[in-house]
Amino acid sequence: MNQHLDTTFGNAGSVSRTRNRVLRNTYWLLALSMIPTVLGAWLGVQLHFSLMAGSPMIGFVLFMAIAFGFFYAIEKTKNSSLGVAVLLGFTFFMGLMLSRLIEFTLGYSNGGTLIMTAFGGTALVFGVMATVATVSKRDFSGMGKWLFAGLLVIIVAAVANIFLQLPALQLTISVVAIAIFSAYILFDVQQVINGGETNYISATLRIYLDVYNVFVNLLSILGIVGGNRD
Repeated sequence: MNQHLDTTFGNAGSVSRTRNRVLRNTYWLLALSMIPTVLGAWLGVQLHFSLMAGSPMIGFVLFMAIAFGFFYAIEKTKNSSLGVAVLLGFTFFMGLMLSRLIEFTLGYSNGGTLIMTAFGGTALVFGVMATVATVSKRDFSGMGKWLFAGLLVIIVAAVANIFLQLPALQLTISVVAIAIFSAYILFDVQQVINGGETNYISATLRIYLDVYNVFVNLLSILGIVGGNRD
């Protein structure tokens, strides 16, 4: 019986160590992914980069095609070191996509402050949600299907607003998006903690997208309500 207990506790300890290692590697890779994101955003601002400069709809389709191409490549390489390189390439691309919003925000006299406020707010949201996911005994896995449904609604509304260009709708989309992607941080971090996600590259991709979207939508809101053109 003692041998059986030793084996049981040994297995439990091994599982716990594995999950902690995945979470630790995920956080390290998430932090590393911010470097190519910042570089991509900086380069995009310098080059006035924009996929949406011509036709917004064609730009959106092109963005989705490139993004899903990266998703496919990351999925295929996630079990090798090449997966890290592909993921970092994706985060550079997302930095380029962020540059148009950054450049627009810098057009405000308080643009730098708005960007730093959005960055600080995003870090706070991530810290709170990751902490709740870590210490809470509640199982948040049931949120998945509701969050996905909300995500689909946001995508449809965002595509519609490409044509409608309604500031009120954009503000509403951003507020709802922040709520949904904040909840996604909680969901995705707990997936790692509970063993639902065992690959740190896949986990990093999911959490990166959560954090990225919180930042983008928070910065959009700050620009709408607090941007100063003086």
